[in-house]
Amino acid sequence: MKNPQILERLIEGNRRYLTLTQPVGEVSPALRRRTADEGQHPCAIVICCSDSRVVPEHIFSAGLGELFVIRVAGNVLDRHQLGSIEYAAAHLHCRLILVLGHTGCGAVGAALEGGGEGMISYITDEILRAIGEERDPDRACRLNVLHAVETIRQGFAVHPEIPLGETDVLGAVYDIRSGEICWL
Repeated sequence: MKNPQILERLIEGNRRYLTLTQPVGEVSPALRRRTADEGQHPCAIVICCSDSRVVPEHIFSAGLGELFVIRVAGNVLDRHQLGSIEYAAAHLHCRLILVLGHTGCGAVGAALEGGGEGMISYITDEILRAIGEERDPDRACRLNVLHAVETIRQGFAVHPEIPLGETDVLGAVYDIRSGEICWL
């Protein structure tokens, strides 16, 4: 682990989240003005599903400017997401990249049911490549996350502006029932 303090910040934020009835994270007018004037300085990049039950800012008790969140159904990666990761890592100097899957993922479920029609197939085909012959939804979710982690590691292995020697690329699964994070 190259950046344990960033990971600990996320772990502690999730611990707080597990007992809250209202989300926390600073969103004050003063912070909005400061980030508008001085820019954003997120500590981590989070690639997660578009599922409305998965809100990284809440899950990690983060406020404005703390996380650079990239959302796409099934947390799959293509050039658009990789370009967003590249921007945040190279220009915002984020040194932790987290792929966050979740239990009960509809995109993983659709892939397990045989894929999808139309544009959805772009997502389900990628998930099917990631999970191979696995048909257990929880194990498929984990494999999908690990596939994305490996895609990021390979994609940026020799990137001059993203020092993977200084950048952590991690995977985790969010339990939509308990709110807990299982780190992979």
